[in-house]
Amino acid sequence: MLDAIDRGLIHALRIDGRAPFSVIADALGVSAQTVSRRYRRLCADAALRVVGLAEPHANDRTQWLLRLTAGPRAAQDLADALARRTDTSWVKLASGGTEIVAIVHTSTADGPAGHALLLHDIPRTVGITAVSAHCVLHTYLGGPTAWSGHRQALDAAQQRRLRTAVTVSAAAGTPAALGGADADLLAALQRDGRASLSSLATATGWSPATVARRLDHLRADGRLFFDVELDSGLLGVTTQALLWMAVAPADLDQVARTLARHEELAYVAAVTGPHNLTAHALCPDPAALHRYLTERLGALKAIRALETAPVLRTIKMAGLLPATGKPPLRSRR
Repeated sequence: MLDAIDRGLIHALRIDGRAPFSVIADALGVSAQTVSRRYRRLCADAALRVVGLAEPHANDRTQWLLRLTAGPRAAQDLADALARRTDTSWVKLASGGTEIVAIVHTSTADGPAGHALLLHDIPRTVGITAVSAHCVLHTYLGGPTAWSGHRQALDAAQQRRLRTAVTVSAAAGTPAALGGADADLLAALQRDGRASLSSLATATGWSPATVARRLDHLRADGRLFFDVELDSGLLGVTTQALLWMAVAPADLDQVARTLARHEELAYVAAVTGPHNLTAHALCPDPAALHRYLTERLGALKAIRALETAPVLRTIKMAGLLPATGKPPLRSRR
């Protein structure tokens, strides 16, 4: 399990994923060498990773929640293939290992090519027995916000030390359009949000100074944020579930905002489909999940129906997977 320094480091990275180790060390009251050593150990032993992510709405992207069902033998292979795609995140095996849930990122600017997975690849893939896609209309919790289990280690004074404003040298105005080098920058940050400026310069062809300025611009514009990936079991989570709820449209916003304040949830979003509100629950054990469903959700009478899908395994989190040489899911003719 994690000790106070480990938890403080994780919380600090949630506040600023690129904060220098010296700044984090000052907030925690330890040496920079200790922070660096703990960070390396957590990366090796706890799957800790900081990833830089493009904010979908600020970058003209649309998110879809994809639900697939397949036979037990095919489901794992399909989940692995989906995880290797660059347009997916949060690929999970659920419901006894026969359901795959993933977030798919599409771009209307790319025309039909931007929806290739939904329109072509999935329908032509062998082994899928059912599929549904739900457009994410509004995210109430998730993305730049954090599950409260990551945010319980640092006191208010420590957090203030870590909250540094992102400065931009250019005058305020309409954000510049993203270019090809920006795509290279975002791809590099998806693999390592703490990559050095020199590494990012190599990925983009820019100078380190230009990379630093562009990072400041993208963060200040709200186009880029940093997330922390971690084995949630080390935070005491043994039971996860995806919740699919049906709520009357007139009550949807109020219910979603209420759920976004629940410490058991890491994600809340309004989506299309008969279940128009979805959430991701993280609990210490099945009994805690039962109490949450019956007591907290049960008290919200506007929730007319609820489907609970236990999560067995997370294949992919927010960032890109390391290259494996295996092909991603593609059309099979």
